[in-house]
Amino acid sequence: MGKRIGIEVSLAVSEAVKLCNTDVVAAYPITPQTHIVEHLSEIIADGELDAEFICVESEHSAMSACLGSAAAGARTFTATAGQGLELMHEAVYLASSMRLPMVMAVANRALSAPLSVWGDHSDVMAVRDTGWIQVFCEDGQEAFDHIIWAFRVAEDNRVLFPVMVHLDGFHLTHVVEPIYIEDREKVDSFLPPNRFPLPLDPKKPVSMGTFAPPVIYTEIKKAQEDAFQSIMPHIVECWEKFGKHFGRSYKPVETYRAEDAETLIMTMGSYGETASVAIDTLRAKGLKVGQVKLRLWRPFPFKELRDAVKGAKNLIVLDRCISSGGPGGPVASEVRSALYDEPVRPVVVGYISGLGGRDILPEQFEAMIERGIKDAAKGRTERMVILGARE
Repeated sequence: MGKRIGIEVSLAVSEAVKLCNTDVVAAYPITPQTHIVEHLSEIIADGELDAEFICVESEHSAMSACLGSAAAGARTFTATAGQGLELMHEAVYLASSMRLPMVMAVANRALSAPLSVWGDHSDVMAVRDTGWIQVFCEDGQEAFDHIIWAFRVAEDNRVLFPVMVHLDGFHLTHVVEPIYIEDREKVDSFLPPNRFPLPLDPKKPVSMGTFAPPVIYTEIKKAQEDAFQSIMPHIVECWEKFGKHFGRSYKPVETYRAEDAETLIMTMGSYGETASVAIDTLRAKGLKVGQVKLRLWRPFPFKELRDAVKGAKNLIVLDRCISSGGPGGPVASEVRSALYDEPVRPVVVGYISGLGGRDILPEQFEAMIERGIKDAAKGRTERMVILGARE
């Protein structure tokens, strides 16, 4: 039987990778994901997992090693963060373009300069268009669960796209939480063996990721995008099966006290729980406020978002990243675009906060929501508003 224990979230992610019978782990340590691959190296060295642990000299090499192992049909995992994710950026595109199933945990971190090892979503947004399935986790249990879920989705022959599991650096990675660790038999009965349809085999040679001149490149990228847009039903189906199997259910967009809310605040990742505390406080004061949590970032859940905010007057979106020189935060921009064609839609107010790991306290969320209500009442809202900056 599984057991509920207190464990650092990074180590719980490693335990999930172990339970998935992963074949290959390619690793280059970078804060704040280091504990994940460190613990995996111990697990493999102790014989608890029969896997190849490939130590590489950079994150670009880590992803390159993953490309080869996934192409050979091996269940493949890596982890990275911040600058490391950007260093592997070129190879990240190859994984999705070549339809290689693999799972990567990203301990979200700010980007230099100045150097910062603390969490925000700048690294995520820099890879948002790379063609990976991307999900956000709010707490340690969700991080553990989504490693198992991600392997099943990625390796589903109706999907065959890589998956990033995002967990906020330090706010999640280095926190000890009570997490239910499933037993191997139960994970085995949920996660079938990897059946990659075209594994590299000297006896059946194939070419992958080859040269494409202008006459064919557009058609190939369209086919890739069509395939990526078509996988939403399989993503949802996998969450439903996960819920029936393990008793913990997830959706592309989740809500909290949103049924009759006039004002909603949207969060991604670990600040969702803090925002929920603020929602409870404001509800007690009589304000009709609620929360929307964007779990699935790619492919973007357009229908689910529109359904979740239907009926609300105001939608406040928290970004933990700046779209430099652009229209504010990247999430708020996408949300505005997603709702633009709706005949009746909430006023979208975007705020940027929590950069470089700066805390956002419950009372600051309360102030953010109360300011959002006032700004929304003005109609046309400012696009680049960074909260909490000393000037």
